[in-house]
Amino acid sequence: MNNHPIGIFDSGIGGLSILGQISYLLPNESLIYVGDTAFLPYGTKSRDLIQDRAHKICSYLLSKHCKAIVVACNTATSVAIQKLRANFSVPIIGIEPAVKPATQQTRSRVIGILATEGTLEGEKFATLKQRFGNDITILHQPCTGLVEMIEAGDLNDKKLHELLKIFVLPLLECGADTLVLGCTHFPLIKPLIAYYAGPKVTILDPSIPVANELKRQLELKSLLLKEKSGMYTFFQTGTNEQFEKFISKELGLEPTLYSLNI
Repeated sequence: MNNHPIGIFDSGIGGLSILGQISYLLPNESLIYVGDTAFLPYGTKSRDLIQDRAHKICSYLLSKHCKAIVVACNTATSVAIQKLRANFSVPIIGIEPAVKPATQQTRSRVIGILATEGTLEGEKFATLKQRFGNDITILHQPCTGLVEMIEAGDLNDKKLHELLKIFVLPLLECGADTLVLGCTHFPLIKPLIAYYAGPKVTILDPSIPVANELKRQLELKSLLLKEKSGMYTFFQTGTNEQFEKFISKELGLEPTLYSLNI
């Protein structure tokens, strides 16, 4: 199975921030990416729908002989990963808001979480708050509409900048000195978030811990590829015309983007 690819999926382009870190840490591996753009965004969808979509995508990735799957979406991780692990035998790596690292870095003892409604309302986030929020104030900001703006691809759009002001500035006014990017789309606009947060605010990107955990699990099962393969394949279930542009911009690739009907 060492020669088999790694599967990665998200509701759209957000998981490309995770894919980029995986490709950096594990350059020998082949990667298959599925953006479920026909059902974007997951953060406002029902639990049943997200679980159904996650199951269908994982089934498809396993039909492509993936040796591991990364759920590169906070909402899908929170809602679906337990069922995925119960139904599929390959390693399945999820993602969660970086609450623990934030509590270790904050000086003001106030941290802010930027995330979708689905993530903030999930059991995983509630557990994180309970574990690490005893002596830390954890503010959470649902970022309704931000995923769609990022998918649209226009980083100069006035509406995008207005949303960032609405979402970021109140957290700072409440004393947050550390912001957690609780959605994989948000690292794609990290420079903009940093602009409104200011130079004294720490911004945590969750992609590095995910890539490290994937590497750890592949090492445990002796599944790391020692010789370079590096084949990247991209699929989307919808029709986001900005998808290829983001792949090219974020990864420096000129990809072929395939349509997927599942």
